[in-house]
Amino acid sequence: MLRGFSYTITILAAVCMALYYPQYFVYVGSFRLSGLTIPLLQLIMFGMGTELSMNDFSEVMKSPKKVMVGMVGHFTIMPFLGFGIAHLFNFPGEVAAGIILIGCSPSGLASNVMAYLAKANLALSVCVTALSTLLAPVLTPLLMKLLGGTYIEVHFWAMLWDIAKIVLLPIAAGLLFNYFLYGRFPWLDKAMPFVSMAGIMFIIIIFIAAGRDHLLQVGALLLLAVFMHNAGGFFIGYWLSRLLGFPERDCRTISIEVGMQNGGLASGLALSMGKMATVGLAPAIFSSMMNVTGSALASWWHYRLPEEAHTDHSPDNNTHYEPIATADNRAGYNG
Repeated sequence: MLRGFSYTITILAAVCMALYYPQYFVYVGSFRLSGLTIPLLQLIMFGMGTELSMNDFSEVMKSPKKVMVGMVGHFTIMPFLGFGIAHLFNFPGEVAAGIILIGCSPSGLASNVMAYLAKANLALSVCVTALSTLLAPVLTPLLMKLLGGTYIEVHFWAMLWDIAKIVLLPIAAGLLFNYFLYGRFPWLDKAMPFVSMAGIMFIIIIFIAAGRDHLLQVGALLLLAVFMHNAGGFFIGYWLSRLLGFPERDCRTISIEVGMQNGGLASGLALSMGKMATVGLAPAIFSSMMNVTGSALASWWHYRLPEEAHTDHSPDNNTHYEPIATADNRAGYNG
């Protein structure tokens, strides 16, 4: 029962370490550790690309309505919910912008793992994650300009290019690798989850360490705001799907896809803006918190089998997937 929480506990330990010993995670000699953030994100996105194939996108043709609801819900609920929460708590401008930025980001691959654990629709989860990531270079800067422009200056084209460098190019390289070299390097499948987990922990540590003083000033309120944002995404995503009459598995999937964001990408964008210690705070906290709340929610659902799973034995019923190793490999890609 506790196996799914191991990475969550490690993340919490990493956050505590960064808060207590920040001096060790800002510089090594004259080298600023934040310089490794973008290369690490590109490596993680390349790993995502190697796990994807064009077959993953066939779900769009099977269930276009469900995919569209997941996509529209993700890029409307979380950005506007983040804007409302930032306005409600009256945070300093750059901290508020970080809450909005995490809301405008695509979903992370951690959502695929949580969907698998929650006995949700894994194929739908993978499809929504992939499409939201591919659309992020346009939608993230557009929404950030619209909602976050009142808090900080947002350069649309610069952000678009930053996301393209961090997301599109590495994923495209990963897809090509998958297409031409699939199965030739089995060690890569085993190594990438560990590289990804270590990379995300490292990114969280350096952002928490760099923003420690700001975090101590607004810590409790920011934690509450981030929790409201994350939990609100889960809640609204689930009940929106229920109102639309979707099966329980799909409701769980859209709930997880809406509530979980790519915190690593948001942190990288904060770094590109030169505002790692302020704008980068909310994404770093969100990345930590969503692993706690997401794994707790997935564990709750895991032992409560969707009602349709008892009766639906059609080929499309994917409450259990044969390629468990693939799903476990994706456990490293926590966005």
